[in-house]
Amino acid sequence: MGKLSPADLDRYVFSRTGAPNDDLLVGAGYGEDAAAVATDEGTMVVSTDPISLAAERIGTLGVAIASNDVAACGGVPEWLVSTVLLPEPDVDLLDDITAQLDAEARRLGISIVGGHTETVSGLSRPLLSLTCMGPTDRYVPTSGAEPGDAVILTKGAGIEGTAVLATDFRADLDDAGVDSETVDRAAGFFDDISVLPESAVLASAATAMHDPTEGGVLNGLVELACASGVRIEVEADDVSVRPETRALCDAMGVEPMRILGSGALLAAVPDDEADDVLAALEREGIEATVVGTVEAAGDGAGSNAGADSTAPAAGVVYDGTHYADGVEDDMYDLWN
Repeated sequence: MGKLSPADLDRYVFSRTGAPNDDLLVGAGYGEDAAAVATDEGTMVVSTDPISLAAERIGTLGVAIASNDVAACGGVPEWLVSTVLLPEPDVDLLDDITAQLDAEARRLGISIVGGHTETVSGLSRPLLSLTCMGPTDRYVPTSGAEPGDAVILTKGAGIEGTAVLATDFRADLDDAGVDSETVDRAAGFFDDISVLPESAVLASAATAMHDPTEGGVLNGLVELACASGVRIEVEADDVSVRPETRALCDAMGVEPMRILGSGALLAAVPDDEADDVLAALEREGIEATVVGTVEAAGDGAGSNAGADSTAPAAGVVYDGTHYADGVEDDMYDLWN
């Protein structure tokens, strides 16, 4: 399981997008969270996302993750289309999933306007695919980061992964000796998965935003950097990791920067605006820190071809190691 390489996506996906349309402002591209389509009233942001893991809260996560992609582009999520595929005709399971979808959509002010439900033989767990749509006055791409920008991370690394560990792997955590109070607090991180509040603060100033998911915050940084054709320098000590995340990751042998990252929002902002943005986030009660800086990439890297050939290519330099390819999520092995 996991994401395909940028090269495979370019060859087999991004080059095969059907008929051209003049109303398409931003289409499929590596790292981009959502498309932008021109309408008579402005711009519509559209995104789709599947979810097949996190069995205990799959409906809750599905709504949050789909709407996060729209919010990460500066959109206001308003409508959701939900496809629910079940391994067998289990109405109790369907009841749980649709109740979660309904509750989370209501909490976030999103209308579920349609979808599809059926059973599919061969599935070992439920599979959801959700399409979210919403308007924006200012579309913010993943690919807009510029040299000199500061990179802001909200909340911290591994928010979603921590919540999933606390619910899907509670018995393992008990066996590893993690106290129940810590696990209970970690399960409460499901309430922090949505990035709608911080996106509303960041959208007006950001040159780029991105919602890290599989592969964690580290993979999200790589996607933002490579989509923008820049290099991002990050030190591990500058990345916020909650104590509960650290405790659960240590017990399960996974790395906070490499586990499911929804709940955090990455944003590149002009350096001279970073302090004002952090202050605005603090006023809204949102944790946030500057975790890195955007630098020009080395020669031949994306839009910065012709830059200093001695500098690393587009990607992320994290604690001295350069990453330019997708980072596999540490949690995948836990489900195998």
